[in-house]
Amino acid sequence: MGSATIRYPWQDPPAEGTAIEVAPGVLWMRLPLPMALDHVNVYALDDGDSWTIIDTGFSSRRTRAIWHKLMQGPLAGKPIGRVVVTHHHPDHVGLAGWFQTEFGARLWTTRTAWLFARMLQLDEQAVPRQETLDFYLSAGMDEAVFQQRKSERPFNFADVVYPMPLGFKRIKQDDVIRIGGRNWDVHMGNGHAPEHLTLWSRDDNLVISGDQILPSISSNIGVYATEPEADPVADWMEACARLETLAHPDQLVLGGHKLPFTGLPTRMRQLIDNHHGALSRLSAHLDQPRTAGECFPPLFKRSIGAGEYGLALVEAIAHLNHLYHLGDISRTRRDDGAWIWHKKG
Repeated sequence: MGSATIRYPWQDPPAEGTAIEVAPGVLWMRLPLPMALDHVNVYALDDGDSWTIIDTGFSSRRTRAIWHKLMQGPLAGKPIGRVVVTHHHPDHVGLAGWFQTEFGARLWTTRTAWLFARMLQLDEQAVPRQETLDFYLSAGMDEAVFQQRKSERPFNFADVVYPMPLGFKRIKQDDVIRIGGRNWDVHMGNGHAPEHLTLWSRDDNLVISGDQILPSISSNIGVYATEPEADPVADWMEACARLETLAHPDQLVLGGHKLPFTGLPTRMRQLIDNHHGALSRLSAHLDQPRTAGECFPPLFKRSIGAGEYGLALVEAIAHLNHLYHLGDISRTRRDDGAWIWHKKG
């Protein structure tokens, strides 16, 4: 495929507390995460008298210490004037409030990202809500996993997201914003997170993609108790088809995880084809009635461990909801509350 092949200009990520200059005035840095996907990429763009940073990592003592090291090292003591957050997930928004409160930085993000992040940061729960437990039961969650989740403190944004003060600047579709001496077109993604920001440089071949476009791994697309009938797979496919029209082989894509890459048209086609393939396999799997918890094999084609179970379950529900909304499958409620999905006819 020649120039369309996916290529990785850097084989190794920057070491902790260091940066790699991936384009003039654009620094790539990496922060640790305490999970299977053990890192998040963040970026700093030189605005002359200050920096704009893209995404922030979790809020933790360790991450804040790394940021202090970065600010005194690669960022050369120059202030961080603006934080741009691509989407509301905690590994991206976790320290936005810290930069606002401690350093006076301005927060720029989408309205949906800000509303979700601030709402979830304020919504601290000591035990799971009954609606969440009912949702797990409706998915046919593994009994051992269910009993564990029922008895323990659930994941809280407040654990890893710094308190967010009032005040942000909204970024919306078709905006053109200037960062790092470049003009960037704003295009919204969806599916992995609602109103997910992506930035496309008008002045060179840079794309800042957050988690909307990643190499080598697929972004999690999940349905949760907050909106159990949602169809994020449809949102994802629409966004991929729209963003595919902007892709060129020589663009350098700076994503939220893994390595910067080129060959974006190929990757966009893979992202679309991967979900079509998963939906086809899932549909065939439903020749026998199944719960969402019984639909991992056709979707993931590998063993799902305890640490991945939650993300796998919400992704299975997302794909089932999509087939259901298309009218390809039906569902019936079992006596224990679980939805049983099956092919029509």
